[in-house]
Amino acid sequence: MNKSELIRSLAVEKDLNIDEATDIVTIFFDSMKDALKKGERVEIRGFGSFKIKEYKGYQGRNPKTGEIVDVDAKRLPFFRAGKELKDFLNS
Repeated sequence: MNKSELIRSLAVEKDLNIDEATDIVTIFFDSMKDALKKGERVEIRGFGSFKIKEYKGYQGRNPKTGEIVDVDAKRLPFFRAGKELKDFLNS
């Protein structure tokens, strides 16, 4: 399911027009992104949690040329599924 399908599903399920459903989904995802950017953890009970993992920079190699390259430090999102979601998927 992609974002457009989620919007359509919400609109049909709750009898909303597409613009209203788009606003709701956009606000939801923007709020999650803002919280993660601030370093906060986002937990959705029964579904899972999102957090940011920070990785230090390091020296790596270009696999094609063998040249040593510096890889910058980065922050990446990490998702951990909740128990209820795991149980639902395995039942």
